[in-house]
Amino acid sequence: MSSIANIGQRLYRGEVSYDFVGRWKRWYVLSAIILLVAVASLAFRGLNLGIEFRGGADFAIPNATCSVTEAREVAEAESGGQTIVTVASSGTMRVQTIPLTSAESIELSESLGDVCGVAASEITVQVVGPTWGAEISSKALQGLVIFLVLVTIFLSIYFEWRMAIGALVALVHDLVITVGIYALLGLEVTPATAIGVLTILAYSLYDTVVVYDKVKENTRGIAGQSVMTYDEAANLAVNQTVVRSINTSLTSLLPVLAIIIVGAGLLGAGTLLDLAVALAVGMAAGTYSSIFIATPVLAQLKRQQPEMKALAARVQARRKQAAKATAKSGDSAGDSAGDSAGNGAGAAAGAASEKAGSATTASPASPEELRELARVQSGERHQPKRKSRRKRR
Repeated sequence: MSSIANIGQRLYRGEVSYDFVGRWKRWYVLSAIILLVAVASLAFRGLNLGIEFRGGADFAIPNATCSVTEAREVAEAESGGQTIVTVASSGTMRVQTIPLTSAESIELSESLGDVCGVAASEITVQVVGPTWGAEISSKALQGLVIFLVLVTIFLSIYFEWRMAIGALVALVHDLVITVGIYALLGLEVTPATAIGVLTILAYSLYDTVVVYDKVKENTRGIAGQSVMTYDEAANLAVNQTVVRSINTSLTSLLPVLAIIIVGAGLLGAGTLLDLAVALAVGMAAGTYSSIFIATPVLAQLKRQQPEMKALAARVQARRKQAAKATAKSGDSAGDSAGDSAGNGAGAAAGAASEKAGSATTASPASPEELRELARVQSGERHQPKRKSRRKRR
């Protein structure tokens, strides 16, 4: 744990850095592959909508002694339509049919009770009309659209519209992946699933806002200096928050996994499973998108601004001058070393100086440069100290 904390501190101080923003192509390719699988699953398999969305009759049979095949044959014969039969770990059998009338539901309950060795009065029946299911679907979509619109407005006001676009791309990314996983695995989509999806969108947004807030702090006044580009400052922000994002996700996933294993696996609570799976998939996707998608999208949008292009040119020119100065000083050191110790030692010194010059170019933001950037952001200037005049007695 101490080593992990040490890595986090070094990332925060900028002593070590991973180029999350600069390697945006590989993240986009990975996301494109995952999104392609998700969209293909939605197109070819579709969503397994629960009875609350498609309408129908649901029969819960406790302590059923019949097999799934026997229950399906009886239900399809009585209802005249396709039937879905599942068995929970608690032993309760769930039979879902097309919409039925009250009389048809009573007849099917008696038939299922006779086959499964259960009294008809012990079977719980839930009938949902197709109109109510369509209304629930419409309200879920309306809630999603309103959420995305409010998020875009809020981020545009608090940050800027480019950050709002980056966050919106990350949210849609997480939404498609989560829904695609449900289609790929054939998991049932219930109102609890819709609640879970909206919850993970809020979680993903929170994670992205934390990263963007650090980006905003690191890039304050960045156009007035020539130490680092916007991409590098944004990448520094991701490095400073990546350990926190991962730790937050892990601590959030542990209770969700407990719900999946204990609540759904052992107790057979289907509603808990619907909610927990959406939370688990969404949290993992949200952590990924806040680190690998949101900030690279923002950096690409900011890169098109004229002032950021001018900043990148100034930084590049400054580093070229620094590399030339380092190479020149290395050549001088090599000449002096050659006069005193021979040509072999001089060549070694020249090679060492060239290596130092290349190292300087490879690490564009040293701790000293970061401190200089911090002084620029805080508005400090290097001013000579004024000597205080002593009053004559």
